[in-house]
Amino acid sequence: MTHVSRRQFLKASALTVAAISFRGSAWAEDSKKMRISVQLYSVRDDCKKDFDAALAQIAAMGFAGVEFAGYHTYAGKAAELRKRLDDLNLKAAGTHLGTANLIGDALDKAIAFHKTLGCKFLLVPNDKDFIDPEKSKALAETFNKAAEKLKPLDMACGYHNHQKEFTLDGDKTYWDLFAERTSKDVVLQLDCGWAWTAKQNPAELIKRHPGRTRITHFKPAAAPDKVPILGRDSVDWVEVTKACRDFGGTEWTTIEQERYLPGISPMECTKMSLAGLKKICSDLKI
Repeated sequence: MTHVSRRQFLKASALTVAAISFRGSAWAEDSKKMRISVQLYSVRDDCKKDFDAALAQIAAMGFAGVEFAGYHTYAGKAAELRKRLDDLNLKAAGTHLGTANLIGDALDKAIAFHKTLGCKFLLVPNDKDFIDPEKSKALAETFNKAAEKLKPLDMACGYHNHQKEFTLDGDKTYWDLFAERTSKDVVLQLDCGWAWTAKQNPAELIKRHPGRTRITHFKPAAAPDKVPILGRDSVDWVEVTKACRDFGGTEWTTIEQERYLPGISPMECTKMSLAGLKKICSDLKI
């Protein structure tokens, strides 16, 4: 019989409780089905050329929602953009914006715009203060204050990582320090591809902070012998998907296609990654 230490037993027990707590509670409106959105940065050139046409192509692929990285012809026109999304049967899964939009009057404006849009998650994809030994503490408080104001509105703010967020400050990464310094209402939008590139285990990161990966990024990350398409790259997406389901409290899984196959358009590569993720979900029966 294998000996299990008390510490190992307690850790396993805690993870089991977390899994029971989060399985099906926020996994989607239908707990057996993953909701998949796309970060529109994946098809940024198409969006710049003809935003309406790009949205229509994304809807035709079968995405349930979109995550914004700018509003192009709909800047300042939340009601009009909401109508366009409704017509295409798309939801606003989230948006990327700067930290300044989480403070004071700018936060009030962001709330008004995104409430109209039906967009729940306000996410910051980069801030130089995140990896500053002192400024990172104040940054965490900015998110805490914004989250407190957003929560009664059924909205939330959060941070999206790249690679640098896994830099060490002492014996902890800045990612883990940010998680410790912020309330559980602050979302940790884990970009699994960047985490893998930083030699982190995305599934373990999700488990480490249960309930906080409410919207995530599935970005293909490929070693030289792999291709940047979900299911054909180097990330263990089966384990990541199960971690989202069982621990993450995940409401939206967002595909971000930053790299493309030679001779294949961003739209087509994005479609291929969607097919790859749907295959994984089908195999897992979710």
